[in-house]
Amino acid sequence: MRFHVLTLFPGIFQGPLSESILSRAIGKGLIEVALHDIRDQADDRHRTVDDYPFGGGAGMLMKPEPLFKATESVFESASLPAETPVILMTPQGRKLDQRIVEDLATKKDLVIICGRYEGVDERIREHLATDEISIGDYVLSGGELAAMVLIDAVSRLVPGVVGSMESALDDSHTTGLLQHPQYTRPAEFRGWSVPDVLLSGNHAEIERWRRRESLRRTALRRPDMLKDVELTEEDRRFIQGLQEDGTATA
Repeated sequence: MRFHVLTLFPGIFQGPLSESILSRAIGKGLIEVALHDIRDQADDRHRTVDDYPFGGGAGMLMKPEPLFKATESVFESASLPAETPVILMTPQGRKLDQRIVEDLATKKDLVIICGRYEGVDERIREHLATDEISIGDYVLSGGELAAMVLIDAVSRLVPGVVGSMESALDDSHTTGLLQHPQYTRPAEFRGWSVPDVLLSGNHAEIERWRRRESLRRTALRRPDMLKDVELTEEDRRFIQGLQEDGTATA
């Protein structure tokens, strides 16, 4: 999978891309992250990429000419098909969730535009970007960190990037529920013990416990998620017990 990132600050990406899972994925050729400096497409010697908004107002806006030229250059040089998504990272976009990540992971290429300053000229939204994505209801200094979050989340679903694909498929939100509690050695720490069922070797009971704990955690922390999850009759009875007293145990 290839990510084509348009940014004013390519150096921001060097740290995350040179460490851990993403670094190994790049080294194995499982993903590619091409960084393109938008200033390289500016027309003047000062490499100007922003200007004052028409009608007045605070801050500066990213100009359309460099961004259109940079995007068109990427499409040409990488021989991208016309239907390749062009994603603008912006607080005004649709909020990123696992379903969006799963959809984007099916694409061969993604073009990602990192906004800066007060935002971008509206013509970039209307005629260049095919999608707008936000990572949350807050404002960052620019789209680079948001783009890095998107790259990391999508890359995890590329086969071979995560050591165990089963691990990625069991993550919170991937199943539609928050992930169940996890424990490792030692079995007892400072008087706190691992639940007996996890030490029992009874895999059917372990899976049942994990399902119930996922339901419990989701019901208590993110009850809004339950409306989109396919529940069994046993699941419904368990959730009803939680709703009745808030302390139901598996």
